[in-house]
Amino acid sequence: MSENTALKLYDQKLDEVGKISINFKFDPERKSTALVHQVVTATLAGRRAGTAATKTKAMVSGGGKKPFKQKGTGRARQGSTRSPLMPGGGTVHGPSPRSYEQKVNKKAYLRALDSVLIDKFHSNSLYVVSEFNYSGKTKEVYNILSSKKMGKALFVSTTEEDKVLLATSNLANAKALSIGALNIYDMVKYENLVINQECFKQLLERIQGIWKTQL
Repeated sequence: MSENTALKLYDQKLDEVGKISINFKFDPERKSTALVHQVVTATLAGRRAGTAATKTKAMVSGGGKKPFKQKGTGRARQGSTRSPLMPGGGTVHGPSPRSYEQKVNKKAYLRALDSVLIDKFHSNSLYVVSEFNYSGKTKEVYNILSSKKMGKALFVSTTEEDKVLLATSNLANAKALSIGALNIYDMVKYENLVINQECFKQLLERIQGIWKTQL
């Protein structure tokens, strides 16, 4: 992990302006598709509302009177209109509000993050930008992505106030997040990762913490 790697540096128009040397090795042997899948599954599960519900026998109104007499009707005896056997009665074993959240420990999450960065690097889908200085106009980012013939792109900025978030809000093939809102699901969903240099440094510091190395 302590091996230096030369990484391309881009400007906000995604033109190469130089290279930077980082004390980090994008080793494909560390990549774990299983961990990435686990984290993505947990992320999607956590976004489920979990509000589906049905009424049990105790929740249905009525039922104070026997629906028909005990004998002589030829029908099975019933004691309440709230019975699941009666039309309009309660539901047996129906869904109830619950949380679908799945626990992922911190080390597993960071290893999955490491795997995604390794994959982006080796597929030439990682763009480290010196800084974003967009005007906030959608057309500006649209023209940049079109000129580079890029597919879907995820922009990662330092703060939520950065205008790159505004510039990508109406684009179907682009999304922007602050570093605090960055998640592995969106990193996997969007083919290209466009991240400013400061945010990239923060990600590397987090990842290297699990391998007990430093920048």
